[in-house]
Amino acid sequence: MAGGANTSGPLSSKRDALVKVKGMKAFVANSRVFFIAVFASLGGLVYGYNQGMFGQILSMSSFAERINIESISNPTTRGLLTAILELGAWVGTMANGYLADRFGRKKSVVIAVFFFSMGVIVQACAKNKDYILGGRFVTGLGVGALSMLVPLYNAELSPPEIRGGMVALQQLSITFGIMISYWVGYGTNYIGGTGASQSDAAWLIPICLQLIPALILAGGILFMPESPRWLMNQGRDDDCLQTIAKLRQLPATSEIVSLEFLEIKAQHIFDEETKVELYPDCQDGSKKSEFRMFYKSYGHLFKGSNLKRTTVAITIMVFQQWTAVNGILYYAPFIFSDLGLSGNTTSLLASGVVGIAMFLATIPSVIYIDKFGRRPLLIAGALGMASSHFIVAAILGTYGDNIGEHTVAAWVAIVFIWLFAVHFGYSWGGGAWVLVSEVFPLGLRAKGVSVGASSNWLNNFAVAMATPDMIDALKFGAYIFFGLICVISAAYVWYLVPETKDRTLEEMDELFKDESGQGKRDLERMHRIWSELGLLDSEVEPVTIGEKGSVTHSVNEVA
Repeated sequence: MAGGANTSGPLSSKRDALVKVKGMKAFVANSRVFFIAVFASLGGLVYGYNQGMFGQILSMSSFAERINIESISNPTTRGLLTAILELGAWVGTMANGYLADRFGRKKSVVIAVFFFSMGVIVQACAKNKDYILGGRFVTGLGVGALSMLVPLYNAELSPPEIRGGMVALQQLSITFGIMISYWVGYGTNYIGGTGASQSDAAWLIPICLQLIPALILAGGILFMPESPRWLMNQGRDDDCLQTIAKLRQLPATSEIVSLEFLEIKAQHIFDEETKVELYPDCQDGSKKSEFRMFYKSYGHLFKGSNLKRTTVAITIMVFQQWTAVNGILYYAPFIFSDLGLSGNTTSLLASGVVGIAMFLATIPSVIYIDKFGRRPLLIAGALGMASSHFIVAAILGTYGDNIGEHTVAAWVAIVFIWLFAVHFGYSWGGGAWVLVSEVFPLGLRAKGVSVGASSNWLNNFAVAMATPDMIDALKFGAYIFFGLICVISAAYVWYLVPETKDRTLEEMDELFKDESGQGKRDLERMHRIWSELGLLDSEVEPVTIGEKGSVTHSVNEVA
């Protein structure tokens, strides 16, 4: 997602003068990066596919027979079978930061796909629910890692003028994966019949099919370029420069390539100086110091005025999940069955429309979030979801267990669940992630976003666990509860969350009443580094490669 407080006004103006193409023409001009990003977004597709697929096979009679229907008849057990993947994804997300920095983005993707594939194989060999529990946890390790690696990789390969769109491919690919999973489940449900005669292939094909894009991703990523930012962090300046030149299809001496290289160099120097300032006692290079600095960096998020920013990031993700979006995605066939749709096939068909609705609604969010801002979309989406929940609750409360006898009322409820998916797609689906990426100062942004992601997965786990029991026990009351959460989230954004679109770091300090001036100091430091590297000169001099592979600037040495 496009995001980040406005920190590079002078550099943006300089780049605007050099880059003549904008909008859709910029995608054409950067076709190599576009196709790489589309390929890498296979990681988002398998993530989304997993979100939608399991709810489909849970409702299949052949799957229930294989793992013993009695063992999953309890709503809590059914919830755990679904939610265990989210718990694994949380672990995968937390481990991803170290792996991505230690081994690089490409190798980390391969590692993530390995765990993902092992988990899928265990599920395909299932003889009882324990195989599914173990397999889904291991699959979750890979899903969690990919959910962070893909947008990171796409962002680091893309030039600024298309970076937002390239990162947004992740959200589009997730919703596309969800949509595909529903229709795959709908189709395979017919294999061998829809009752007791149903073949095991009905559920094995949806499970195993996800191996195809995952293995294509693992094999193909090895032939893709490594992230220029990771190469810079490894001290491989020469490789960084050459990679940028190849990605932009320009000579390494091009002013645009030099500008982008020096911007990455400036960010690297900024990060290193920030570490020295914040953690002076962890600079001896030992593993022990690296370990201490790792945990201290997270602890800094919960101190002083940073706590306000971290609270916003965590709370936004709490609300995003407790809108019940994933409860509906995971258990859509059961929900539609409760609403009176007769037959497993019909409920699967209705579930497929959820995927289509969310996918289509995500597209305008990518286009308009930078035009209308974060707050308006989040508030409108929350109120839209709340109204959908309340209408479904009213219909269920009125007709109760006899809803199946009132076809029109049942279909009205189903339509409002589809509308719920639309409201989520254009607002909280991507908007929450954009806002979380923008509330932190530069030196804490990466860690802050990871904390937000951690909150997302933990609450995803909680919602997946709670939804079956809540619907079973509360009936229409569950929808009232989720609707109230949506109303509270709208009020929270209205009163306590600032608009972050086009805000400078100093303005963010004021919005969060940060008297420490961290944002201002960050910007002053970055301007100093830009000046030292010659980025604020009227023309950016080309960088050159030294005899031993070091990269130097014609005016200032680039260490």
